[in-house]
Amino acid sequence: MQLNVPDLGTARVLVVGDVMLDRYWHGPTGRISPEAPVPVLRVDEEDLRPGGAANVAMNLGALGVQVKLMGLIGHDEHGDRLEAQLKAGGVQSWLQRVDTHPTICKLRVMSQRQQLMRLDFEQPFTATEAGGLVAQFEAALAEIDVVIVSDYAKGTLSAVTDLIARARKANVPVLVDPKGTDWQRYRGATLLTPNLPEFRAVLALQPNGPDEAVQALTNEAAGIEEAARALLPVYDLEGLLVTRGEHGMSLVPGTDEALHLPANAREVYDVTGAGDT
Repeated sequence: MQLNVPDLGTARVLVVGDVMLDRYWHGPTGRISPEAPVPVLRVDEEDLRPGGAANVAMNLGALGVQVKLMGLIGHDEHGDRLEAQLKAGGVQSWLQRVDTHPTICKLRVMSQRQQLMRLDFEQPFTATEAGGLVAQFEAALAEIDVVIVSDYAKGTLSAVTDLIARARKANVPVLVDPKGTDWQRYRGATLLTPNLPEFRAVLALQPNGPDEAVQALTNEAAGIEEAARALLPVYDLEGLLVTRGEHGMSLVPGTDEALHLPANAREVYDVTGAGDT
């Protein structure tokens, strides 16, 4: 199947969610430390990439979309470097600085295309801090065509139910990349994009449970379609896009025919950002 990507230059998209900075230290490991039985990495290269919701915004910018990004960062060097990366990628940053929390950062130590270690610098944001986004979000709705919610469960989207309700009241579609199994938080969204394990986990939590036939088929197109249509009214959704790894993805709208897209599997050593993409 060949897809023709339309001209997205007029699309105005607001991405809201957990933003972070992905840092990579690269170098060779040629000896063991005399201090402890661990390899010594000689860092000879550093790579910086916007991560989480910021990666989603960068992907949209690469497609020519007019994209704005809303989220929380700290008053620190990581926040400065993240904003610089976003500006270079053509993303308009509407990031709020928080005094009490650092910018979320994930540092990966790499050698010979292998990840040796990951160090996370983060402290989940509180509902009070995240509440400051609501007014800014509502004011932005008049200037955009669609909202993309990127949830990493870091606290930025504590008020996500309110954000969705305000967007739908303004007739702005909301597409959500969910986190966890509490989909009631996303009630009323236009579309959710769970991966297959997330989709199965939510199915298992339904009061009556999916029937055995559907459970057995949830990696097959027919089973996913049947199960997805059963979930749509439960969470007041207009559609589900289930990503299935090497099996492709399945778009199941409420009324129209489902669309099942294949994937061309590739061997990669770094899957960071695959879900965002």
